[in-house]
Amino acid sequence: MSEKTRHAPKTLRSDARALVATCAGVNSRLAARRISQFLDRELAASGLTIAQIGLLSQIAVASDDRLSALAARTGLEQSTLSRNLRTLEGAGLIEIASVESDLRKRAVWLTETGARRLEAAIPVWRAAQEKLGRLLSAELAPRLAQETEALAET
Repeated sequence: MSEKTRHAPKTLRSDARALVATCAGVNSRLAARRISQFLDRELAASGLTIAQIGLLSQIAVASDDRLSALAARTGLEQSTLSRNLRTLEGAGLIEIASVESDLRKRAVWLTETGARRLEAAIPVWRAAQEKLGRLLSAELAPRLAQETEALAET
């Protein structure tokens, strides 16, 4: 084995270690998974995950109820959004229908059941946020989302 071949794995290992230690993408995904797992555990009593509560909340506050607008607000690809919405629709929490003025477009809104479930989940979410705030800076996630907004435009 040549000297060059013997050192290649060490260089790869050190380069990979540097990537894991410094990459914004790798570390933000790890942080997001850890936060989501924490919140899902805390929200289990509500019967909803943080992803579901987030989608229901995005739907509840929307002035534009088109799926394309929801996808843009959530940063989800259309196929991922549709898959997540099917679960909520199957549970009777949302309705999806074609827009009368353009049947190619679809709109989404909360059902009465969905609004009640979201309303009941919000106090559980608040308690989870308080607990999370004792472990992490309360400004961290909103600041990160705001500071990375420019990336969505590039």
